[in-house]
Amino acid sequence: MLDYRLDDEHETLRKTVAEFAKDVVAPQIGEFYERSEFPVDIVRQMGQLGLFGLPFPEEYGGMGGDYLALCLAIEELARIDSSMAITLEAAVSLGSMPIYRFGTEEQKQEWLPRLCSGELLGAFGLTEPGSGSDAGSTRTTARLDGGKWVINGTKSFITNGGTELTGLVTVAAVTGQSSDGEKEISTIIVPAGTPGFTVSREYSKVGWCASDTRELAFTDCRVPQANLLGEVGRGYAQFLSILDEGRIAIAALATGLAAGCLEESLRYAHERQAFGRPIGANQAIQFKLADMEMRAHTARLAWYRAAELMVRGEPFKRESAIAKLYCSEVAVDNARDATQIHGGYGFMNEFPVARMWRDAKVLEIGEGTSEVQRMLIARELGL
Repeated sequence: MLDYRLDDEHETLRKTVAEFAKDVVAPQIGEFYERSEFPVDIVRQMGQLGLFGLPFPEEYGGMGGDYLALCLAIEELARIDSSMAITLEAAVSLGSMPIYRFGTEEQKQEWLPRLCSGELLGAFGLTEPGSGSDAGSTRTTARLDGGKWVINGTKSFITNGGTELTGLVTVAAVTGQSSDGEKEISTIIVPAGTPGFTVSREYSKVGWCASDTRELAFTDCRVPQANLLGEVGRGYAQFLSILDEGRIAIAALATGLAAGCLEESLRYAHERQAFGRPIGANQAIQFKLADMEMRAHTARLAWYRAAELMVRGEPFKRESAIAKLYCSEVAVDNARDATQIHGGYGFMNEFPVARMWRDAKVLEIGEGTSEVQRMLIARELGL
């Protein structure tokens, strides 16, 4: 019989992160959000809690936990603020995990201890101005010259790509052509500050305004041949496997946002008076809140199931796609209803639900659009 109750260790972690989000993040994140400013001190405190090392072994400076632990932390942060949740998600599942999964022992020893401590943040350079879902159309190139990779190209929408804590970007680049004429894509570690590596200004975004998102350019950027991550020509396959894992983390983030919308709306429904009684006494509001609870509850079961399979080492591609698709759509639905329940105040940025509404939509886009998830699920059905 399935039992999704958390064990003591995971429940303690969940409560610890929930308290941190409530006590540290909530009181100040709104100001950072309105200024579109990356809150370095908050991120450093997340590092001190060990959040960036949750799923990694202690030998590399990690906490010795698992991917479920990471996703629990992401969900609790997202209840309060998605900018901090996506900073953690991208730094771990996209920044550090490729090095842990595919790196040499030397690469792991060089980078993981500082990434796990939060001293440095890693980024994942896949998307380009002309290639999003179609990652196979990558145009960034890397060629060997005198024992160094020479990289040229542009990456877009890269999370954690230009903070003062950013230590590296793992870049997907075309390094040749396979025997069947397809592009040979490899992944290469580019340390921050490398000559020829240029970080553009922060994007002006609808949501996630306290996270860092940049365009990155590489112009004859030279890094050692030893910075190759994994095998030549295996970069595309590596990224696909990383994205399978990352979808579970995004599903957890979306669930946290959906749950946060419910919590804020419940509080408001008790406090807000209209026609002589709390608006929560009205059946129309009650039904919205009931639907929001149903969605958040079911979303959590979806990502728990995907994480369970992953932790057990069983196939989870279908379940991660289902979780990412369902949870992201639930987040959008709950954010919409939360804004409606708040009425005019839901349109004011001083209220958390306004941030949540702005943050929700990108969850149906990032790390695989809803259309891509449906395509993946259909393939798993044999279609």
